[in-house]
Amino acid sequence: MPSKAKEESPLLNIIINVLLPVMVLSYMSKDAALVDEPKPWQIGPQKALLIAIIIPLAYGIYHFIKKKEFNLFSAIGVLSVLLTGGVTLYLWNPDGTVKSDAALWFGLKEAIQPLILGCVVLASHWTKGPLFKEFIYNDAIFDVSRVEKKVEENSQKEEYKGVVLRNTLIFCASFVVSAVLNMFLAHHFLGALDFTAENAQELYNQGVAKITGWGFVVIGLPLMVIAGFIIFKHSRDLQNLTGLGKEEVLLLGS
Repeated sequence: MPSKAKEESPLLNIIINVLLPVMVLSYMSKDAALVDEPKPWQIGPQKALLIAIIIPLAYGIYHFIKKKEFNLFSAIGVLSVLLTGGVTLYLWNPDGTVKSDAALWFGLKEAIQPLILGCVVLASHWTKGPLFKEFIYNDAIFDVSRVEKKVEENSQKEEYKGVVLRNTLIFCASFVVSAVLNMFLAHHFLGALDFTAENAQELYNQGVAKITGWGFVVIGLPLMVIAGFIIFKHSRDLQNLTGLGKEEVLLLGS
């Protein structure tokens, strides 16, 4: 199908939004003036942070212009980048030090994004385009038309709505888990740093790089497990409701 060919590559997304910013913050943040033998790529914390922000921001804008359509994840990605820049400008002092409560503010910044997404998913349940059906209960995983036809035949519309709402709430709860884990990572990697040190902003950048990199593992993998559980539970609930078999509810092997 033509639309499939136009979908952005998840690998490219990870490289641009995670790997490249992590590498920039990790290897380019050192101030050449503070080392005996500076490397050409050691451009200082301010320039490194700027580059790390520009990479995903430019990609998000390019993706929007190319697709000419609103994409929730791209929008949240751009918002995340802008928030990172804004919070950092607040936390960095003119003398090169960093405010002592950096872990708290950066943690709140990291936590607010999944909470917003969770609220949007929940609110969309009562619209014509619920995001639960976009992310979980879609035609690529479930035989939605068969299920809804059976629901019609059995006059189970209200019960069906209840199943979808309950599993939507569980899906939204996963974003709360993500918010808590984001706060934990921020406090773990930024909380113990000496932000009065001469290279405080470099340390801050390295901490942000670790939060970004480890977040992909510590947060991404558990959320994948939770998503798998929700798919399993939603399938089982639909089977119990409609009397359809697992192979009739799920598009197995396709």
